[in-house]
Amino acid sequence: MATPVVYIGDRPVSVGRPAYVIGEIGINHNGELSNALALIDHAAAAGCDAVKFQKRDPITCVPPDQRDVMRDTPWGRMSYLDYRYRIEFGENEYDEIDQHCKDRGIAWFASPWDVPSVEFLERYEPVCHKVASACITDLELLAALRATDRPVIISTGMSTMDEIRQAVEALDGVPLLIAHTTSTYPCPPAELNLRMIGRLAEEFDAPVGYSGHEVGLQTTVAAVVLGATFVERHITLDRAMWGSDQAASVEPGGLARLVRDIRTVEAAFGDGEKVVYESELPIRQKLRRVTSAPTDPTG
Repeated sequence: MATPVVYIGDRPVSVGRPAYVIGEIGINHNGELSNALALIDHAAAAGCDAVKFQKRDPITCVPPDQRDVMRDTPWGRMSYLDYRYRIEFGENEYDEIDQHCKDRGIAWFASPWDVPSVEFLERYEPVCHKVASACITDLELLAALRATDRPVIISTGMSTMDEIRQAVEALDGVPLLIAHTTSTYPCPPAELNLRMIGRLAEEFDAPVGYSGHEVGLQTTVAAVVLGATFVERHITLDRAMWGSDQAASVEPGGLARLVRDIRTVEAAFGDGEKVVYESELPIRQKLRRVTSAPTDPTG
């Protein structure tokens, strides 16, 4: 089977190519545009390929029995529906986000949680769409995404293999990428199950990546070693900020280290052919007592 290649914008995503790195802003901006723009700046400076948001139409997404449930927020006590509206960006904010990403040379896209949000995002001609783990069984949403003909990433947290297969079938015909993930925030290392990256790659004709919700960076780098063709981590200005995703997110300094370490590991992969490098020849000449002619390091 040929190695699948999917283009996100002008970047090919496939085995053997540099991992596509996504900074998941999600709702970690807490409804403040200045936070979102600052996170875009940090992601671009770190060398991320894209940032990702979450888009919801609150009246569509919030079930009727939850709309009037009261909750404490940084803006006071309010209903859950009012809270969802408070942190949701609209056209004015996304116009600025779109322009800011263009200015910084970084792509952006989002996870739409409902059909109206797909229609909203299409105004910006995003490089791709993403299906959140919570939405993988929403066949109406998948049909709307399929109709866009854009690349789609599906996240597979809290899903069975049959549910993943159903989603893949529903998206047949569009460029598809699959993200292994575990939907626990933060996720303990014992539940990351990184070997699923290889399992998904064996079963599906699609690039497989990793969306991490763990604390720390080393396991995300390990995902690249195990074959992840793209990686996504939630990013935040400060892990102590209010919000359910903040504790499982990476701060700016950590994000820069993560991208650096991924690129270092990728440079170390090599091509799997054993050669004697030019840098080894003086050491070989000094230390080998019995030698044979070395193989031409250029092949």
